[in-house]
Amino acid sequence: MTEPEVEGPARTLAGRRVVVVGASAGIGRAAALAAVRAGARVVMVARREDALATAVDEAGGGTHVVGDVCSEAGPARLVADAVAELGQIDLLLYTVGFASLRRLVDTDPATWHATLDTNVVGFNQVARAALDHMAPGGIVAVLSSETAGAPRMGLVPYAASKAALEASLRGWRAEQHATRFTCVIVGATQPSDFGNAFEMPELERAIGSWVRNGLLQEEFMHTDDVARVLVGTLATLLAVPGVGLEEVVLRSPSPVAGPTWTAGEASRSSA
Repeated sequence: MTEPEVEGPARTLAGRRVVVVGASAGIGRAAALAAVRAGARVVMVARREDALATAVDEAGGGTHVVGDVCSEAGPARLVADAVAELGQIDLLLYTVGFASLRRLVDTDPATWHATLDTNVVGFNQVARAALDHMAPGGIVAVLSSETAGAPRMGLVPYAASKAALEASLRGWRAEQHATRFTCVIVGATQPSDFGNAFEMPELERAIGSWVRNGLLQEEFMHTDDVARVLVGTLATLLAVPGVGLEEVVLRSPSPVAGPTWTAGEASRSSA
């Protein structure tokens, strides 16, 4: 199916230099494709070279860099490779995220470290490496989660990491004024690789808890829709350097799921 041409504010991305970290799947991939189609010069970054190459082919443009935000030298290397391609960066979009669905009592140190290393440390090291290469008025935008403000059973380590991520963004704003830092809080979105490793018995138990506590909408947002809103918003922001967008929340407008809602309906709502 041919993607419709992006109209409106996203056209201001023409010629902009964009780096998307986490571009192999989910919102990151969809945003990278939308940015290419809006005329940006895009470097897509992730660990899986085959998925990146497929994304570049589907987008009809852009380049890719293989990088791991959790390796010691990974953040500096991926930024260096992106800068070698672009020169400077107008927009750095960090969409990498890791979660393991388990209760706190079952969460071992290795899971805590993997969650924090990916969602918090990885971002901060990428931002640290990119800072000297950001163009004047550039934007660093990061995906957070609605769980940061409302932790839910099974995803508390993930929520804690996103809360720490948001705190670090506030710190970057306090210390660095030449670059704008935007936090994008996202609700349930599909299709996505997020949750692919979740086991069904635990997921059913978790969803039951989320529904009882009013923490889940009946319908999920579609990944492509979220990406188009995100890219259009950030494109408009780039065109207006005197305005900072500190936080934006993207959440389904559908009703909160009722008490009879099930994990099966969750999968159908995301189809």
